[in-house]
Amino acid sequence: MESSTFPRIDRLPPYVFAIVNELKMQLRRQNIDIIDLGMGNPDLPTPQHIVDKLCEAAQNPKNHRYSASRGIPNLRRAISDWYQRRFDVYVDPDKEAVVTMGAKEGLSHLAMAMLSPGDVVFATDPAYPIHPYASIIAGADVRRIPIGKDRDFFDDLMLATKQTWPKPKVLVICYPHNPTTKCVEVDFFQRIVDWAKEHNVWVIHDLAYADLVYDGYKPPSFLQADGAKDVGVEFFSLTKSYSMAGWRVGFCCGNREMVHALTRIKSYLDYGIFQPIQIAAIVALNGPQDCVTEIAKVHQERRDVLIDGLNRIGWEVPPPKATMFVWAEIPDEFKPMGSVEFSKMMLKEGHVAVSPGLGFGNYGDDHVRFALIENPHRIKQAVRGIKKFLSGGPCETG
Repeated sequence: MESSTFPRIDRLPPYVFAIVNELKMQLRRQNIDIIDLGMGNPDLPTPQHIVDKLCEAAQNPKNHRYSASRGIPNLRRAISDWYQRRFDVYVDPDKEAVVTMGAKEGLSHLAMAMLSPGDVVFATDPAYPIHPYASIIAGADVRRIPIGKDRDFFDDLMLATKQTWPKPKVLVICYPHNPTTKCVEVDFFQRIVDWAKEHNVWVIHDLAYADLVYDGYKPPSFLQADGAKDVGVEFFSLTKSYSMAGWRVGFCCGNREMVHALTRIKSYLDYGIFQPIQIAAIVALNGPQDCVTEIAKVHQERRDVLIDGLNRIGWEVPPPKATMFVWAEIPDEFKPMGSVEFSKMMLKEGHVAVSPGLGFGNYGDDHVRFALIENPHRIKQAVRGIKKFLSGGPCETG
């Protein structure tokens, strides 16, 4: 059989994170204790009252049938109530909300619903990989807008807008930002809305880290900006706030045309999330929120231990105000090797796994990302390994 090509797959680059993951597994097979601060995979258990509701609902045979791809009505009403309580924003549960299998699925299917080959999408660089690659998988072309220290996002956005033809159809953003942890206020979103209206661009905002916030910071919703529903939607996932990573439940709210497009394409592709999970998600959103506060406190303690430790050993890293990550600029003497080789060297010499910044875009190659997914004791152990690694200085890596 002749070798065939798969165009959508061929457009995807090699998975940078796989290089570090393979080395990590090699070392573990040698019985080396690796402290894994790479993938942002929440390690805390889902709060018990949510698990109890899942178990109760799963005992009812009526919940074993096909569900609704757009989400059951009571969950969509809970989503609307959550937005009203949290941001004082009204979301019509019937026309402005759709339940998704986490944010990643929703983003990907919305891109498929909206985009055609030749369409142009703007996404940040660095970015969580699905933000640009959902559009690439859908056949569109992506132009990356750099973000980071000493850059003005709107200057770069306006320059890209002037230089790009055809004009962009969609802008994908995420604040608090993964991986850079950058935070914004509502006036930032207002400028995004004004720009989008002026240039006839749709906006997709990912609010995954609305609750993992520290030091009094309160992140805004994109939908709080005047006219936001005219131009865009916002995704939220229960993954981080309620430590429900494997449950795969989130939602998309905002512009009716975009929500309708996502709802319609999902009606062809799935029968919705297992209904007991949706019922448990209602309890998560409507129930006591002290569990959310406690999850944030755990991550803040881990952040403080890691930041204090890194600064103490001479690796100066500012504390993030949000997310479950620390975005650390590679020390100057190691920068020439790039983030992949630096990450491999940290694994071999320090026995600590992190995500190389290159995996999030070319503008991330002078950083690595730590995920706050280990307890303080293990994080302190990681710092000791990093200290040993850094004291050895750059060396050749294979």
